[in-house]
Amino acid sequence: MAHYDDPAATRHASPETATSRESDPAAPSGPLLSRRSLATGALAAAGAAAFAATASAQMPTPQAAKRTEASASPLLGRLTTVMPGIETRLVEAMKTFDVPGCMLGIVSGDKLVYTKGFGARSKSDKRPVDSRTQFQIGSTTKAFLATTMAIGVDKGWLAWDDRISDRHPGFALKDDWASREFRLFDIIAQRSGLMPYVNDGLTALGYPPPDLVHSLRYVEPVSSFRSAFAYTNITHLVAGEVVAKASGAKDWDAVAQAEILDPLGMKETSFTAEAISAAPNHATGHTWVPKGSIEIPFDPSFPYSLGPAGNMNSTLEDMARWMRLHLANGAFEGKEIVSPANLGVTRIPRVGMSDTIAYAMGWLLMSTPNGRVIWHNGGTNGFGTHFGFLPDKGLGVIVLSNLQNIGFVDALALSIYDALLENPAQDYFAREIEKAKAGAAADDARYTPPKSPTPPLDPAALAGTYKSEMLGEVKVEVDGKGLAARFKTGAVLNLTPFDGPLYLVRLKAEGRFAPIVAMSADAPTGFMSFAADASGKLNRMTWLYDDSQSYVLTRV
Repeated sequence: MAHYDDPAATRHASPETATSRESDPAAPSGPLLSRRSLATGALAAAGAAAFAATASAQMPTPQAAKRTEASASPLLGRLTTVMPGIETRLVEAMKTFDVPGCMLGIVSGDKLVYTKGFGARSKSDKRPVDSRTQFQIGSTTKAFLATTMAIGVDKGWLAWDDRISDRHPGFALKDDWASREFRLFDIIAQRSGLMPYVNDGLTALGYPPPDLVHSLRYVEPVSSFRSAFAYTNITHLVAGEVVAKASGAKDWDAVAQAEILDPLGMKETSFTAEAISAAPNHATGHTWVPKGSIEIPFDPSFPYSLGPAGNMNSTLEDMARWMRLHLANGAFEGKEIVSPANLGVTRIPRVGMSDTIAYAMGWLLMSTPNGRVIWHNGGTNGFGTHFGFLPDKGLGVIVLSNLQNIGFVDALALSIYDALLENPAQDYFAREIEKAKAGAAADDARYTPPKSPTPPLDPAALAGTYKSEMLGEVKVEVDGKGLAARFKTGAVLNLTPFDGPLYLVRLKAEGRFAPIVAMSADAPTGFMSFAADASGKLNRMTWLYDDSQSYVLTRV
């Protein structure tokens, strides 16, 4: 299955390659949606008044902006010095990670001062990538969402301390207090108290956005609200719906188009699988396995069904325009697009991830020995993106690739930041590829049957209809030596005997679900376990989706 990326690495890290498997959107994942796709975190705040006060204190003055421009000048000379070595290492790493294509861009002040393409649009299309090649940008979409929220506050559509339940009556959590207290400044701050990537895998089973949002009310919290970082994506669907309704637009995509893309002239940025597929100059995604990368198809299910959590496609030239807005604190070519004050609110730390990293709203804030970095990464099943900048130096780095984010794009960007800031050098590439291999090995071990498994239960005794409030009815039928579980969406999970009451789960590659299986290289999606209830009958079925998420269904 697939997941969105997470900028929350504990070292000098990316949101997607952060702490543990559960808090790291870029960690190797199991089922349908790959966890290497969308994520980050933030520090809890006391309220809108505190936000405004902190934002005012942090907003650059015109004098500060001039100092930033001046500080960028020495960096340009250093850039010329360090880039030959960076390029050499980049090319080597592309071979190690088996990256088909990569675009690298660096913006200083109001100019794209470096842009270079490496490799091809795909393994089957050897035409070179260039600055107008479209890529999925994954969770870097979250900063666009945060900015539309800030624009909404600027225009009076929204207030930072608006209760989400007032703005979105369909939003509810199992914790009634958290449901009432969830504010606009919480909804994308990655501190919900829910488990990481909560219910993302349901996108691969065809559950539509309203069902995804509704599903949150059935999930047990794993931590106190606002107390810990946990990367989620469905909360961003809620935020997008709030912004769209407040603005009077048909959906969040329309808000982003009118308020950001059109004013910035981002003419080659889009929001759907159909749009990127139809673009004459687009890259094709590749998922990663230890033997190399595998070309995969586009599909509306992921990341597009998760909306502003990661549904955008863009080019290096367009992303450079987006970077110029951030380096200019909300202005573009002399026109204010978003106020510095409210843009600054999106960069306030909301939840700590380590002693040097915090999550804000669509941004990861990182302290290095010689300077600050604000960034986010993105990861879908077939693409990896990094977008970050040095706020005190007026310089930003953009990396687009057509390989699932297993750390390559973040390693490249972090290497550039360290080189420019003269931080101690680290071999991020070696670290990330070893993490990816270790994660794949762990998955292989998890899904390798025992040498002497316990005989499976009688399939006929397990067949029947099961139900949960979250998933609805699931019909289980005998299928050869195994079972098939059919969901209300039409998705079928094949259940293969693994060890006694435990069955290995794979999504069946049929109909509209065939491309989804291809996107995950037919990876298993956890286990299904059958057990007796208090009556002693086999009436309980549990889908063990991954280490942190499980779904319990009872026989009807």
